[in-house]
Amino acid sequence: MRGKQYQQLKFTTPWEKDGGNGRKLKTYSNHTKIIAQPGIVMKVLRRKRIVLFIAYFLLLVLTMLNLANYKWTKEPQQCSHQMRSTPYQGRSDIRFLYRPPLAKKRQLVYVLTTWRSGSSFFGELFNQNPEVFFLYEPMWHIWQKLYPGDAVSLQGAARDMLSSLYRCDLSVFQLYNSPGGKNFTSLGLFGATLNKVMCSYPLCSAYRKEAVGMVDDKVCKKCPPQSLRMLEEECLKYSTIVIKGVRILDVNVLAPLMEDPSLDLKVIHLVRDPRAVANSRIKSRHGLIRENLQVVRSRDPKLRRVPFVDPGHKANKKDGSDYHSIGAMEVICDRTSRTLRSALTPPGWLKGKYMVVRYEDLVENPVKTIQNVYRFANLTANHDIESFALNMTSGTSSSSKPFIVSSRNATQAASAWRTVLSIQQIKQVEDYCHHSMAVLGYERVRTAGEAKDMSKSLLTASKL
Repeated sequence: MRGKQYQQLKFTTPWEKDGGNGRKLKTYSNHTKIIAQPGIVMKVLRRKRIVLFIAYFLLLVLTMLNLANYKWTKEPQQCSHQMRSTPYQGRSDIRFLYRPPLAKKRQLVYVLTTWRSGSSFFGELFNQNPEVFFLYEPMWHIWQKLYPGDAVSLQGAARDMLSSLYRCDLSVFQLYNSPGGKNFTSLGLFGATLNKVMCSYPLCSAYRKEAVGMVDDKVCKKCPPQSLRMLEEECLKYSTIVIKGVRILDVNVLAPLMEDPSLDLKVIHLVRDPRAVANSRIKSRHGLIRENLQVVRSRDPKLRRVPFVDPGHKANKKDGSDYHSIGAMEVICDRTSRTLRSALTPPGWLKGKYMVVRYEDLVENPVKTIQNVYRFANLTANHDIESFALNMTSGTSSSSKPFIVSSRNATQAASAWRTVLSIQQIKQVEDYCHHSMAVLGYERVRTAGEAKDMSKSLLTASKL
């Protein structure tokens, strides 16, 4: 540069030193210039290419490992820990993200039945099992809160509640709490004072879950109320969850749950001769007034139905409760027929996940029936459970108070309708329920004398 002197700098790197293979770095007044041998530049470029190649390779490997890990772990997780594909998500579901997954997948069972079908006794066979977390009629809270909603319109809400309960998310009960009411506790759930889990250690010191035997509701009422969160933690300890309900009227309502890959849900369909169901509904009419009205309100007004065979029957009853008890059988049997049609030609979501149990077979041979039921639910029937069932079905009494499980002559009670119902009532129920009766093996009667002839069995083989 004109008028300027080159200034020689000192270098620290080997190739920049004088006398080496490098050249000197010289600084001018306003800029710096590097003069390097071509071989050195190529080496630097090669090093950069190698580093970039290694980085690209590592990125590719990490991506493949991440995809492989997703493939291995995308299988359904245990019930309360899977958030994907969940029809119902409660506000507390975020808690389940932080709970460790269980090693063994849970078996979930729903006992599908209707009122007065012997379901209280049947449910007790699960309530007494120390390996089972059992809930009795949890959808009762929905029907009470949303009364007078008709039975069919409440099916979706009932299914959503089941979706939460099978994931041990009991916060769903708060949705049906009274405005400004106290938070739900373990003793606030319907049937809590007869529940072995809620009346036994660690929630209560009154009983032990492994000891088979009915609990005294008066004793259980003295148990300390526990928070739903604590009850959820107890639920998570069990490998089997069984819920018994009478408010799901058709198995097809449960299709979304049975198709859900995060749930392993099976259905046990408990059925009973509809004439016996009608007789028991009449006997229990004062305890089923609201339920009868909700079911009767579900009848399709456009449907051309068979006229009531005893036109004066309702007029002879001031409150018409018998009329509603039998009238509800139209809706109940219609929905039962839908279930049976699906069971006869099962879709994919129902295959291997549905079992029908006749109440008459249960009381006639309780041990064999329990063994079959437990095998279906992946449980093992022990001697204590079998003895409990035998004792409850072989008592001396022929009847008991409605909604109370007690020892009685269950076989005699199962056929009591034959001497109690009038032939008009019998015919009306048979007209409503002829399809389900034919599938399940219940023979129709032609005369009042045939109904009362106890030497003639009205049971034949079921088609299921």
